[in-house]
Amino acid sequence: MEKLKAFLEYSFNFGTDVTISVQTILIVFLALLIASFLLKFFRKLITRKLPNEDKEKFVSVFEYLKWLAYIVIFLVTLQSSGVNVTAIFAASAALLIGVGLALQTLFQDIISGIFILIDQSVHVGDIIELEGKVGRVVEIKLRTTRAVTIDNKVLVIPNHLYLTNSLYNWTENGVETRESVSVGVAYGSDIQLVKSVLLKAVESNPKVIPKPEPTVFFTNFGDSSLDFKVSFTLNNSFEAAIIQSDIRFEIDKLFREHQISIPFPQRDVHVYKTNEL
Repeated sequence: MEKLKAFLEYSFNFGTDVTISVQTILIVFLALLIASFLLKFFRKLITRKLPNEDKEKFVSVFEYLKWLAYIVIFLVTLQSSGVNVTAIFAASAALLIGVGLALQTLFQDIISGIFILIDQSVHVGDIIELEGKVGRVVEIKLRTTRAVTIDNKVLVIPNHLYLTNSLYNWTENGVETRESVSVGVAYGSDIQLVKSVLLKAVESNPKVIPKPEPTVFFTNFGDSSLDFKVSFTLNNSFEAAIIQSDIRFEIDKLFREHQISIPFPQRDVHVYKTNEL
């Protein structure tokens, strides 16, 4: 019994102010073990009636909160066992500052991820645009969001970018989006013919939905052209760039058939000859 007592009272000295005994280590280990079981029970109690999608989100948030709880329990247990926690912080102040600076962006990503999960601003399957890049969201985690672009490249987006940049969610209001193609024609062209040709080019594309109907706008009298924009509706905006390209091919073809010319800027240069002195 005396040997066991001596073993438990054996201490490890870390400097002049920090002393940790074997008994304290065992108490800390036991406290963390009990906390682990309690946290696991609490997680099961909360998630048992949640839908699968919400359950996965809660578990992701819970995993990070669990480690925060472990740290708090660890420090409180040490303090309760007579260990000078303040001295530990003082001895490792420089290290903690360095770690804090290194983890600053990580915590920004985690907090942003929690906001995304709570306010439901982005969902898996949404088409988003961020910093000029467009992709379909395939996975949302606490630190990053993964999206696949039209050319099958994966965008790994740090979640803090949602808080510091403007995010465009193309499908927040539904899968249907309004797209457009702009074109200029030469002055003197039959604008009614131009309108009918633009509508024909759009309506002939099988991926353009008929309702709401395509619309042609006469947008401006440009420097070198009469400017038009034809708007149409898609139910798959992820392929908008491909469909717009197909429509431009069709517009060029129909313009050639109807002898409608697309002008380009021209400048007249006048050269004046002066008498040499």
